Formats: sequence, structure tokens, C-alpha cells
Amino acid sequence: MSAKTPDISADPVANAPAKKLKPLARKFYLRHPTEVGPQLLNKLLVRNDGRIGRIVEVEAYAGSHDPAAHTFRGKTARNATMFGVGGHLYVYFSYGLHWSANAVCGPEGEGHGVLLRAIEPLHGIDLMRQARGHPARDRDIASGPGRLGQAMGMDRTFDGADLVTGDRGIWIASDGMAPPASPVVSPRIGIRHAVEHPWRWHVPGHPHVSGPRRK
Repeated sequence: MSAKTPDISADPVANAPAKKLKPLARKFYLRHPTEVGPQLLNKLLVRNDGRIGRIVEVEAYAGSHDPAAHTFRGKTARNATMFGVGGHLYVYFSYGLHWSANAVCGPEGEGHGVLLRAIEPLHGIDLMRQARGHPARDRDIASGPGRLGQAMGMDRTFDGADLVTGDRGIWIASDGMAPPASPVVSPRIGIRHAVEHPWRWHVPGHPHVSGPRRK
């Protein structure tokens, strides 16, 4: 399947926005996660059922150089996707509660990725709300990696999905909105190791950011 023609198999009317959004090229991901991370802000996470959200918060994880990374101690059955070539989706069950997703970065074997922490729902919001149990506030639909995974209907079957070809009906695209010129930079959230690294970025002042919004 061509990277320019991801499979759109759901309702063509509901899917009209998704059909126009082409996946980012492989080369976008073939960099260190601290480079990819801030560049993912304002990109779009797209599913072929019409669900689309704007990425507003991310965190970088850097393999064997990062004690907070799942891949710090090497390759396992659980984290194998992270050791693949950049441009794939690493989906894992977190805290025994929910599914979270990372965009794999860098060349094969590095174990690098960017955690997708929050999106602003743009299309397919009714589907997202249903998947999330109909939260009262819009900002609670997909603010936080677990809520994001649930809102976008992700589970283990999406682990290893190719974001460049859209082989499992999910990809990351650009609608022309540039990343913020001065994203908010902070330490990562909810980790116990390597807490000193300023590897979390988010869109300044955005209401759908999951954690602290100040520098």
C-alpha cells in the first residue's frame, strides 16, 4: 500500500476529512525523539473511521540512554516494536488500566519514541465520546495518554502499525499548521527515573494539555 493512499474503509461521508490527510514521510521520524517530539505538536492523529485529533502534548524517550524508557534494559516481547525503524506505532498496556501509544523514532535498533500525551478532538468526536464513556467536558476526551488511546480506539492490535503506510488505518498527518514557535518545555510526568530531562513539550495555553501548563 502506498504511503499516499492509506486504506479508508469506513463511511465515505464521515471520512471526508481523513481522506485528504496524507501520512508524514518516513524521514520525519528518522531523527532523535527530542527533535521529533516538538515537531509533532499541531500535527494530526488520524484514524480511517473519521476520528482526528490535533496533537498538543508529547514526551520523548531515548532508549538505552534513558532510564525512564521501556527500552532502557533492552529488547523484550513487549517493547519489540520500539526497536524497529522510525514511523511505527508502539502501543502498550499501561498500569494495567489503559493503552498508550508512542511514535517510534530513529533508525532500527535504537528503541526511541515519542509518547502521544494529549490531542484536541477535531472530527469523529461522537465516536471519541462514546469510546470514553461520554465525559462531561471536551477536555477530558483525550487529555492524557490513556484517555487518548481510549478515545482513538487503540489496543494491542495497533502495536506495530506503520504510520507511514497507514496499514492499520491509523497515521499522523499535517494540515499545514506549524508547530508552536516556542512550545512549553518541562520535565516528563509520572516517571521515577531521569526526571531531570526537559523532554515534555506542549502547545502553550492549550486547554487539552493533560498536565501542568506552565514552564
